[in-house]
Amino acid sequence: MPTIFTIRSKQARKKYLIFLILLSLLFVSPLQAQSISSVEKIVSLGYAKRFSDTTGSLKIQHQALNLAIKNKSKDDEVICYAYLALTQRRLLHLKEFLHYADTAYYLSKNVQNVRAKAHAAAAMGSLKSYIEDKPQALNYLLKAYQLFSKINAHDQCAKIASDISYLFSPASPPKVEKYAREAMIHAAKSGDPESNLYARLAFGSFLTDKLETGGVVDWEVAVKFFKETVALAEKNADKIISKSNIGIAYINLADLYTKDPKSIDEKAFLMNLEKATTIAKRYNVKIIYRSAIGLQGYYFTQKGDYAKAELLFIEGINYQKKLPYTDNYLLATFYSCLKEVSVKRKDFKAYYAYDTLYTKYNQLKYNEATQSKLQNAEARYESSKKAERIKQLELENELQQKNKLLGYAIAGVLLIGLIFMFRSYYYRQRYYQNREDFLKQEQANSELKVQLMEKETIENLSARLSLERRLLRSQMDPHFIFNALGNIQSMILQKDTIPAVSYLNKFAKLTRQVLEQSRKETISLEEEINTLKNYIELQQLRLNNGFDYVIECDGTIETDILIPPLLIQPFIENAVEHGLKPQENNVRGLIEIYFKEDETKRNLICTIKDNGIGLAASRKLKINDTHQSLSTTITDERLTKMQKENPNAGFTVKEREPETDGQGCIVILNIPILS
Repeated sequence: MPTIFTIRSKQARKKYLIFLILLSLLFVSPLQAQSISSVEKIVSLGYAKRFSDTTGSLKIQHQALNLAIKNKSKDDEVICYAYLALTQRRLLHLKEFLHYADTAYYLSKNVQNVRAKAHAAAAMGSLKSYIEDKPQALNYLLKAYQLFSKINAHDQCAKIASDISYLFSPASPPKVEKYAREAMIHAAKSGDPESNLYARLAFGSFLTDKLETGGVVDWEVAVKFFKETVALAEKNADKIISKSNIGIAYINLADLYTKDPKSIDEKAFLMNLEKATTIAKRYNVKIIYRSAIGLQGYYFTQKGDYAKAELLFIEGINYQKKLPYTDNYLLATFYSCLKEVSVKRKDFKAYYAYDTLYTKYNQLKYNEATQSKLQNAEARYESSKKAERIKQLELENELQQKNKLLGYAIAGVLLIGLIFMFRSYYYRQRYYQNREDFLKQEQANSELKVQLMEKETIENLSARLSLERRLLRSQMDPHFIFNALGNIQSMILQKDTIPAVSYLNKFAKLTRQVLEQSRKETISLEEEINTLKNYIELQQLRLNNGFDYVIECDGTIETDILIPPLLIQPFIENAVEHGLKPQENNVRGLIEIYFKEDETKRNLICTIKDNGIGLAASRKLKINDTHQSLSTTITDERLTKMQKENPNAGFTVKEREPETDGQGCIVILNIPILS
C-alpha cells in the first residue's frame, strides 16, 4: 500500500502529527477537578468556535483577554494568550503563534496557578512541534501533562498524552504504548467524547504500527478497535467539535481493510471511504480528502479497473481546482497517480501530459516545503533570541534590586559616620558600575553573536537544501527507470520469468541503495561498487545487452575505505547515454572502471573509460538530444565544497587518443577518502 495514502504510515507520520495536533489540541471541557475562572470559560468558548467561525472565535478570545487585563489577573491573562496561540496555529500564522506562545510561557513564570502554567507549557509544546523541534516539544508537553495531572484535568491529560505518544513514534514503541494507554484512561475519566476520540486515535495508531510485525490476530484486534471507535464517533458526532477526527477514524478503518491477510471486504472498504470523503468536503479537510480519493484510486488500480481509478484521480484534481486556494502537494500527488495509471494502460501520450503537470506542481510543492523549513528555522532562532533577551532583562532587574539594597545600606551607614559611609559608597558604587558596564558589553556581544549565527545558519540551510534537491534529481534518470521497468514487463509478458525476477530484484535493490545512500554522509567502496554493478546491469538490460563492463581495484586498496556517496554513478550514466547509446550497432560497447589509491594525498582515483562516440561527436548530437544530465555541475559543486578539507578533490573529462587508446572518453575522479 503506498505510504502517501496511509495516514498512520511511518513516512507520513511527521506531517500528520502536525496536522492532527493543529485540528484539536487542548479543547477544554467545563467539568474539571479544579475550579475554572469566568474568563477561562469565555476564552474556551471562543476557542471551541475555531472551526465554525474563525472571526467570531478570535473576537471572543480577545474580549476575554481584555477582561483579564482589566481585572489585573495574570493567571487568566496567561491562559488567554495560550488559547490565542493555538488558534493562530490553526490559521497557520506562524509569527502570531510564536508571539502568543512566548508571551504566555514567560508570563507564567511569575504566576503560581497550576492551570495557567500547564496551559502555557502546552502552548509552547505545540509551538515547538509546529517548528519541528521534537526534543523541546516533548519537554514542554511532558511538563504540561504533569501539571494537568496534578489538578485532575482528565480531558486535557487525554489529549496531551496522545500528542506525546505520537511524538515518541517510531523511535520508542514502549513509550508510544504507555502514553496511548494513559490517554485512554484519562479520556474515560473525563467523559468527554472529544477527548475520547482523540485518545482512541492515538491508541489505534499504536495498534496499526504493530501490524508491521504482527499477524491475523493483531489485524482483527485493530479492526475491532476502530469499528468501536467509528461507532462511538457517530453516536456522539454532535458533541465532537473536531469533525476531521471522525474522518480520520473512517480513513484508518478503510486502510485496515486493505491490509486484510485473507481478502479485502470491498463493501466495507468503500463505505468507510465514502463517509470520510463526505466529511472532508463538508469541512474542507484536505488530508482526509486526499487520503480517501487516493485509497480508492489505488484499490481500483490494483484491481485492474484503470478507467475508474483515472476518473477518481481526475475528480480529486477538479475538486481541488474549484477551491479558492491551490494545494500543490495534493495536485502533484494526483498527477503522479495518473502517470502510474497511464503506464499500466500503456497510454504514453497521456503519461507525457500528466508528467508535465506533475513536474510543475511537484516543483511548486518543493518550493513551498523549502520556504516552510526556512520559516521554521527563523522561528526557532527568533524564539532563542527572545529567551536570551529575557535573561538579559532579568540580570538587569537583579542589578537594579542590588542597587536599591545598596542605597538602603548607605542610608544605614550614615548613622555610623560620614567617613565610613563615603568610603563604602565609593567602592561599592564603582564595583557595581564596572559590573553593569561588563553586563551591558556582554549583552551587546551576545545579541551580535545571535544575529550572526542566525544569518549564517539560514544561508547555509538554503544552500544545502538547494544542493540536496539537485542531487536527488540527478540520482536516477526517470527515462532509465521507465525503460528498465518496461523491459522487465516485456520479459514477464514473454514468460521469461527467471531473468525478469532477477532484474526486478536488481532494480529494487538499486532503488533501495540509492535512497539509503542519499541519506548518508559516507559509504564504503564496496557498497559503491555493488551499487554501480546493479546500475550498469540494468542499463545493459535497457540497451539489449549491447555493451560490456569491467570494474577493477588495485590490489593495495581496502574495500572498506569510506568515500562520499553517489559521485561515480552520474558519469556512468553520461557514458551510456552520450557515448555508447549513439554508437553504431556493429560496435560492441565497453565501460572500464579502475580504482587505485593515492596514499600521500588520501585520495581514491577512479578512472572511467568508454569506447563510445567521444566528446566531439556527443556535443554535436546534444542539440537534438532530450536527455539532460546534471552530473557535471552537481558533482563539481560537491567536490568544490570538499576541497576545503581535501584540496585535491576534483575531476577531469577528456577524449581518448584514437591512435593509441582507441575511440571514446576518459573521466578521472579524485575522490577524498574520509575517516
